Amino acid sequence: MMWGYGAGGWGMGLMIFTTLVFWGALITAIVLAARYMGRTTSRDMPPREAAPEDILAQRFARGEIDSDEYQARLATLRGRHDHPIGT
Repeated sequence: MMWGYGAGGWGMGLMIFTTLVFWGALITAIVLAARYMGRTTSRDMPPREAAPEDILAQRFARGEIDSDEYQARLATLRGRHDHPIGT
């Protein structure tokens, strides 16, 4: 004798499948939200200050200084004073 309206084999399998999909989607959403919240963006980080050699190279590339002045100033920045400016 059968009691009530049982779900049967297919119904039970479908219930297990949907439960697994639900919990998988919930866990995935939590992990993705945690990653998104923990991520730092470029606007959160302070701007990087340009190195003196980079600024000098940019001035040379723009044509503000010539090759001799670039080499002399670069030597000064690197601690070598064997190439004076203007000579």
